[in-house]
Amino acid sequence: MKILITGGGGFLGSRLARALLARGRLGGEAISKLTLLDAGFPAKPEDLRVEHVQADIADADALEKAAGTDSAAVFHLAAVVSGAAEADFDLGMRVNLEGTRLLLQALRQRGRAPRVVFASSVAAFGGELPEVLDDSTTPRPQSSYGTQKVIGEYLISDFSRKGYIDGRALRLPTIVVRPGRPNAAASSFASGIVREPLNGVPCECPVAPETGIWLLSPRRVIEALIHAYELPPQAWGGDRVVNLPGITATVAEILAALKRVAGAKTAQRVAWKPDARIQAIVKTWPVRFRTERALDLGFEADPDVESVIRDYIAEERIKL
Repeated sequence: MKILITGGGGFLGSRLARALLARGRLGGEAISKLTLLDAGFPAKPEDLRVEHVQADIADADALEKAAGTDSAAVFHLAAVVSGAAEADFDLGMRVNLEGTRLLLQALRQRGRAPRVVFASSVAAFGGELPEVLDDSTTPRPQSSYGTQKVIGEYLISDFSRKGYIDGRALRLPTIVVRPGRPNAAASSFASGIVREPLNGVPCECPVAPETGIWLLSPRRVIEALIHAYELPPQAWGGDRVVNLPGITATVAEILAALKRVAGAKTAQRVAWKPDARIQAIVKTWPVRFRTERALDLGFEADPDVESVIRDYIAEERIKL
């Protein structure tokens, strides 16, 4: 089978590609080709099954070529992250909204219904929220990024209703810990306050210690993307969107866990430097969920923050 991953050069896309190649199969079928589409790639592919397509997600011709006539599985991960989408409205609309529409249109024109997994976000929620959100909570995004993701969810659902695709949309929690350099996401600090201290680098936190975060580790996100694909259509029914399970932790609790795992000296590398722009975005995000449907569907959360940090240390081979 052929698989297309948009955003395939990014953190999640490249990690998903490695996981799929290691498995060798998806949904019971052998993987024959993996096409990764992105604006750029850090390195050339080493596996003969991998094809890199360097293109803009809003380039209709490139999308049609990358999708081809034989893409049985599509993971749509390409996006302008939250802070960047808020700072540059036109860029966010072009990539997050128009790119999604053009991809779905390209798949529709192929005359088959590939299975599509779409990475949405809990930024779909905002405004006046209940203390604990559940599967019945209505999305009311308070950012451009969140709005674009919600529209993407509706497109996934409608194209599925029409039989053009077999779509599934996952609302991802904040992903912690992301390796590499900080990015433009408003949530970037949540990884930075763990990653930078562990690397011996001072870090500035733009939000208050009591700021809560709904989070999930990269390992669990990749597992969720693959699990979402492999669930049969009847498991989803008419509701093609699910809130992934996660864990709630405040910044102070994350730093306390970091101290327990890596010592006080490591945790003390974090300094407080309020940023009103980041705070304005983050304060609209939900912190607590009841994710009964996701759990019933077999999705899993991390057991605790310490496990998330220890996973990162093991994966990055950090010596304490």
